[in-house]
Amino acid sequence: MLIILAGKLFNLSDSFSSIQDYLRETLDWIANLGYWGPVAFIVVYILATVLFLPGSILTLGAGAIFGIFTGSIYVSIGSVAGATCAFLVGRYLARGWVAKKIAGNQKFKAIDEAVAREGWKIVGLTRLSPIFPFNLLNYSFGLTKVSLRDYVVASWIGMIPGTIMYVYIGSLAGELATLALEERSKTTGEWILYGVGLVATVAVTVYVTKIARKALNEKIAEEQG
Repeated sequence: MLIILAGKLFNLSDSFSSIQDYLRETLDWIANLGYWGPVAFIVVYILATVLFLPGSILTLGAGAIFGIFTGSIYVSIGSVAGATCAFLVGRYLARGWVAKKIAGNQKFKAIDEAVAREGWKIVGLTRLSPIFPFNLLNYSFGLTKVSLRDYVVASWIGMIPGTIMYVYIGSLAGELATLALEERSKTTGEWILYGVGLVATVAVTVYVTKIARKALNEKIAEEQG
């Protein structure tokens, strides 16, 4: 099943709705695997993350299959492992491709300069902010000077609130067939999480601007000196 799923996921010409259907089918399969279910779930999550696929269905599915506590643990392991794999690919195997994907993107250029000075703080804040695309960010951080250790720890901590929230929402659904982000109203907890994300976005913007201004002043001082 994993091999079949991987082949389908690599077929990036499939529509988003088709990918969601594949993931739901896979979740049904995982739900019937017994003790091997968590292992299969984590492997699928890693694959989805590396292949630029949205993990929302998988995160919700973890809540429906495993419950809040264990589901959050499995999603945390899968998302961090997947993000780490993408980071390593971006740093060592596909630097040219990633550089082309983010070329001319001012947000990532500013983040790169900020990460060089602040490292894990910027990684953690961007994980809390919804405006930075999770999958592309994984690869993009591979091009920065942040250490692997700081990247992994900051990513894990920054992703915990969103992980727990969406696993909890999935647990409320009860059945995999009812999982759909667009077919329900947002909970109070989600609005709180969005508020946290907004604050993180503002913090990243202010932080990056401050660092950029400091770097500019230092450069001017060097030239005048």
